Amino acid sequence: MPTLQKMPSIAAGPSRHVYDAIVLGGQLGGALTGALLAKRGYRVLLIDHDGMGPGYEHGGYLLPYAPFIAPGLKAMPAVDEAFTELALTTPYSRALKTQSPELQLVLPRHRLDIPREPPRLEAELRREFGDAGKPIATALDAAAAYHEQSDAFFKEPMDLPPDAFMENWRLGGWIKRNPGLSAPLPAAAGEGVGALLSKLQPFMSYLAGAEAPLAQGRPLAQALRAPGRIPGGREGLRELLVKRLVELGGVVLSRENGEGFVAEHLSFEGGKLVGVKLHQSENVYRASCVVAATDAGAVRRLVEDKKRHRKLLEQLDLSTTKSFLFSVNWVLDVDALPRGMGEQLLVGLENEEELGGAMLVQVHPARRAGKPDEEKLRVVCAGAFVPSSARELGEAHLKGLAERLGNHLDALMPFARRKVVLESAPYLDAGGVRGSRLLPHPLFGVDAEQRLGVEGLKQRTAVKNLILANREVLPGLGLEGEFLAGIRAARLVQETLPKSNPLGR
Repeated sequence: MPTLQKMPSIAAGPSRHVYDAIVLGGQLGGALTGALLAKRGYRVLLIDHDGMGPGYEHGGYLLPYAPFIAPGLKAMPAVDEAFTELALTTPYSRALKTQSPELQLVLPRHRLDIPREPPRLEAELRREFGDAGKPIATALDAAAAYHEQSDAFFKEPMDLPPDAFMENWRLGGWIKRNPGLSAPLPAAAGEGVGALLSKLQPFMSYLAGAEAPLAQGRPLAQALRAPGRIPGGREGLRELLVKRLVELGGVVLSRENGEGFVAEHLSFEGGKLVGVKLHQSENVYRASCVVAATDAGAVRRLVEDKKRHRKLLEQLDLSTTKSFLFSVNWVLDVDALPRGMGEQLLVGLENEEELGGAMLVQVHPARRAGKPDEEKLRVVCAGAFVPSSARELGEAHLKGLAERLGNHLDALMPFARRKVVLESAPYLDAGGVRGSRLLPHPLFGVDAEQRLGVEGLKQRTAVKNLILANREVLPGLGLEGEFLAGIRAARLVQETLPKSNPLGR
């Protein structure tokens, strides 16, 4: 199976210490911000800080941190436009792997495929449920189309979350003109199918306890419409963006180029943010704007004078982690996979409230760092959401969670465990992790006003030239929200800085 092209070699170190913008952090929104700014002619430095790299190594294998579903670009209109500007629509489409079936559901008494084409879906449900299958197919088709009712709204550049009175007023007008933003959710499918599919929503979101129809329905609809996989998962997608940033003249500091890439603190002169100081380095990289693409808690730790910047910290403290995606990886012989098992499955877990009642499973080629894929081996990556308190309960508790997920995999794939070459869990076996690298997919609770039920932290902060482009800005929109935050961050940087070369690159 083809993999992403190797990133172009990055220079051993930056050729300058002053930039128009510094993007700090390894999240996808920041990578998109950096690439857009570089395309538009600005000098950009991306400091990885909490980036996870292409995966983690264990037992000689390169393993994913967590299962990750990537929707098609057509389901995310504004993101599609940004990728078009960067000439990334074709590379994204080539990297996006779809399989047949696109998604498989495993219930206590049923296992069924969820293909994208309505005739195939109806035939599959009729096979499994008889005459009761047709209304289930109708309900699933309506759920997959739900995002279309709000697509027009998200095609337009907007200030979401709004930062001031005028932005709030304009947003109110947009909401009135787009009734699809509050459209009710389609009726649930029967026979337990709808209940299980609703448990897919957290895997597509960053918002804990989403209640608004838009937050519940739009990310789920995007997944049902085109649930794809990217080689390397979330980090594989980020690699695509960072490669483009480098091609456009941006500079990247990461573990791959051997330079320091972990920030020690944000550097202030008086009350003004002037740049970023790196760990174990005398260098302060200076910039007119700093874009934070790391979780709010990580930004908070980089502020030394907490008394002076109390308002900034109060804003960051509005977000708290409620749960996170805990995962395990099995490397096993391809012949151990049960016949008919798909490459992307949502498995219902009965009597498993601590594991969120569902497990997302993906099958990937087995990779070794710098080597071809292992043709006869596969990696089965399974993840479920657990309370954030699990991190504080010690290694024994985490090992217990890994064993419970392993037991559910054992039930899903009888007799496969005897052919497992390696069992691994990133929270236990990934070395050199730091900060939010241990949280590839958290669910946040954000104590902030919401108009649409998807908003989180405001992008403009109490520090004028510090802009947020993290997953806490629009947590209820999941991957799309992360990218929308990155798109808007690029626009806010441009509004702050003097005009650059209008022709870009």
